[in-house]
Parts: sequence; C-alpha cells; structure tokens
Amino acid sequence: MSDVEEAITQAHHAEWARVVAALTRRFGDLDIAEEAAAEAFATAVARWPADGVPPNPGAWLTTTANHKAIDRIRRENKRDDKHKEAQMVYDDDPPEPLGVIDDERLRLIFTCCHPALAIETRVALTLRMVGGLTVPEIARAFLVQETAMGQRITRAKAKIKAARIPYRVPSAEDLPARVSGVLAVLFLVFNEGYLATGPDTDPVRHELTAEAIRLTRLIRVLLPDDGEVAGLLALMLLTEARRTARVSASGELVPLDQQDRGAWDAALVAEGHQLVRERLAAGVAPGRYQILAAINAVHTSARDVRDTDWSQVVALYDQLIRVDPSPIVALNRAIAVAELDGPEVALAAVDRLEDKLAAYHAFHATRAELLRRLGRSQDARTAYDKAIELAGNTAETAHLTRRRDQLG
Repeated sequence: MSDVEEAITQAHHAEWARVVAALTRRFGDLDIAEEAAAEAFATAVARWPADGVPPNPGAWLTTTANHKAIDRIRRENKRDDKHKEAQMVYDDDPPEPLGVIDDERLRLIFTCCHPALAIETRVALTLRMVGGLTVPEIARAFLVQETAMGQRITRAKAKIKAARIPYRVPSAEDLPARVSGVLAVLFLVFNEGYLATGPDTDPVRHELTAEAIRLTRLIRVLLPDDGEVAGLLALMLLTEARRTARVSASGELVPLDQQDRGAWDAALVAEGHQLVRERLAAGVAPGRYQILAAINAVHTSARDVRDTDWSQVVALYDQLIRVDPSPIVALNRAIAVAELDGPEVALAAVDRLEDKLAAYHAFHATRAELLRRLGRSQDARTAYDKAIELAGNTAETAHLTRRRDQLG
C-alpha cells in the first residue's frame, strides 16, 4: 500500500463519522449525507495520488462533501428551504450542545441507535453510517443476502424520514434505552476487525478492534453499573489479547488450539479476567456478553489447550443458549461438546443446524474438522470445499485449503 493509499484509508476510518454527522445536521437527510461523504472519499482516491495529501485531510473531505451535497440538492431542485441552507458551504450556526457524551463518534452511534427502529435495523444502519462497514460486510455479519441488507438499510432511512425521527444528541436519560443497540454495533465492528469477512482487506483489521475497544471503554465510564458493558469490554480484551497469535508469518489463520499462548498479551488477559471476576462477584444474572466473556476467560486461563476445562465451557454455553438461542451459539457449543463427548456426538448436533447455517462458512468448516476426526476423509473434503467457497477471509481460506489438501 502506497503512502497516499494509507492516508486515504486512515482518513476514511477517522473522518467518515464526522463528515456524515456534519452533513446530516446541515441537510437533515441521511441519504444525502452518506452519498456526499462517499463521493468525497471517491474524489480523494482520484485526486490525492496526483495532487498529494492535503495538509488537513478532514477539512478537505468535509468541504468537498458539502459541495457534493449542494450539487445534488440543486440537481434535484427540491426542498426550497434546504436549497437556501445549501448556499452556505460553511456552517455558521452555533454548534449544538454535546450533551453527556464527549466523543463525537460515540455520540453519533448513540444518536443513530434510536429506539423507534427495530434493534437489527438500527444496528445495521449505524454500522453503515458510523462504523464505515460496507453493505456486504454488514450482510455477512447478519448472515443475510447483500440485497436484503441493502433494502433493510434503505427502509430504515425511509422510516426516519417519514416518521420525522429527530437527529438529536441523546441525554443521559436516553442512554439506557439505546445502549443495547450501541453494544451490538461495537461488537460487530470488533468482529469485522478481528476476522475480516471480505477478501479485499487485511485478514485482521486492528484499527477496527482498537476503535471498538476505545469506545466500549468510554461507555464503561458513562454506565459503570451496566453489566453487559463490562461484559463486552472483557470479551473484547480477552479476544484482542490473542490477536498477534492468530495469523502465522505465512498469512494463515492459526486456530485457538495451535496458538502460541506465550504470545498472548498478558496485560489484556489480566484486565479481562478482572472484569469477569467483578461481574461474578456482583451476583446478578449475566447477559450475553458477560457469558461470552466468561467462556473466553476459561480459554485464556489454560496454559495449554489440554488444560482447558471443557465441562465448564459447555456449561457456560448451556447458560448462553438460554439467553441467546441462536444457531451460531449452538454451533459453538457443539465444538466444545466435541472435546468433552467426542466428535460423533458433536457432528450430530452440528448436522441439525444445516437448514439455518447452510450459507455460513464456519458451519461447513466445523463439519469438515469433525468428519476428519471420524476418519471420513471424502466427506471432510466436500465440507472443506464448501467452507472455502463461502469464506472471505484470506487467512482463513489459506488454513482451510491446507487442511483439505492434507487429506491426500
């Protein structure tokens, strides 16, 4: 990647939310804001390699996006009051009060996670507008078709416009009603960074995991008594601690049982364990993120994979499936069951999920590994082929290909 390409990538990550927020406040239209911001970044891709990176990339992008929005409004020749407002390239209105949230990106996430929208809809919309994830990346996170996700985001914007849902910075009283959606957004942003779903990105995107952790820490300060906030932060820290051990020097994904545990970040592990202990001591029924954090605490407590307390892991998954009875949780539980009760029992549980997870690469990768352990090499090869076809992460594809080819 050239210096200019890296500058554009960094600017997109740092400035996307700010530019979209500024344009939304000015023009009152999410579609105009998002499309103008996208056009501004496309212009940067075309011009910066020849003209050089401007001294203030953020100001350049904001100004360019404003011009793009003005041009679109003029072309459409709609909304006279918006047209008049669009004559001003710079917003001279006094800034709106920041409210209880100081961080601009986090403020925008809370603003977009309006409770009038269904939870999945607000999460998808916020991932697109604020997280900067593409529609294909969001679709893969929700295990739905790209066209369906695009329609979902379009309908969300239409509902905001039709219902005149205000683009308003939330107050302290608003936070508890919105925090579940915000946590879901940050969890999915973190996941996309920890194991990128697209073939055209780095397999691990540290800028996304670092930003998700940073914002979750800020929420922890705002809502120190919220157990799920603490649970999500612990989950992220314990997962991030293993990041440098997850991809080999050759660019291949390294599974948990083969990782060099000495390469894990001991400070992050210790902080994550402390948060898990605090939640256990609270004596309150845990939610989804707290249980996931506890599962990761069991894994990161074992000095060797052979020391893993698999009975405890399965028990935690039993608890999790009562809180979150999703097929992905059932799939992960089956992986733990394979270590406790053997691959045959686990395979039977996995096969029951086929109608719900047939388009999910991890379902086929799990089947492949279980079939391999049972000595069913031809069936394993078929399952590997399907997993490779569906997987987008280059490091994961390399690992699956090698495992398949080892079958002979």
